[in-house]
Amino acid sequence: MSDEQELLQLSQRLIDCIADRDWETYEELCAPELTAFEPEALGHRVEGLAFHRYYFDLGASPGAKNGTMIAPRVQMLGDDAAVVTYVRLIQRQTDAGAVSTASEETRVWQRLDGRWWHVHFHRSVNG
Repeated sequence: MSDEQELLQLSQRLIDCIADRDWETYEELCAPELTAFEPEALGHRVEGLAFHRYYFDLGASPGAKNGTMIAPRVQMLGDDAAVVTYVRLIQRQTDAGAVSTASEETRVWQRLDGRWWHVHFHRSVNG
């Protein structure tokens, strides 16, 4: 399997574990010093996993969810670093029916000791 294929699979696995609130898998994929810019951080860069753990600890999210990467692109930055970009469509079932939302995501992966670690991301929410 090529690095590009592996990174796309890892990115989908990350999206799935977020939707499932599967902390064990999230922690397995993310470097302990993960950094992020995301709407929940209100314009601040957050570092480490504790900020993200809070959302996993809220428990199951209501309604079934599905996350799909649209137009994913892998840019290799050498042998041991890559950027994965895509739009994530999230479909969820609510009491009012099915709802879709979208976010633009940039995921930075670094290969350390022979395996890929998610080390940084930037997520922007559409509308």
